[in-house]
Amino acid sequence: MDPTIQLASVLAAVNMVFLALLTGIWVRNYLAFRTPLVLGLVAFGAVMFTENALALYYFFSMTMLYSGDPTVQQAVTVLRGLQLVALGFLTYVTLQ
Repeated sequence: MDPTIQLASVLAAVNMVFLALLTGIWVRNYLAFRTPLVLGLVAFGAVMFTENALALYYFFSMTMLYSGDPTVQQAVTVLRGLQLVALGFLTYVTLQ
């Protein structure tokens, strides 16, 4: 596996940790407040967690899709990194 895709895999795994933490907080808040906004956050967290889990699956099982073009590998890694930054901000704000 190429180092760029390995980095993308690590970023996806870290994103999943953030999303698990956020979704847990949002589920707890939904059980307390029962508002549609918080339920939407729970759904958002679940969908994003699933997307990152599928990305990890494809990184490890279908490396041929990403191994052909270094530009694609870099783009995938940058997108995972941007997602990590966004989730980092969201986690920080949620924990405040």
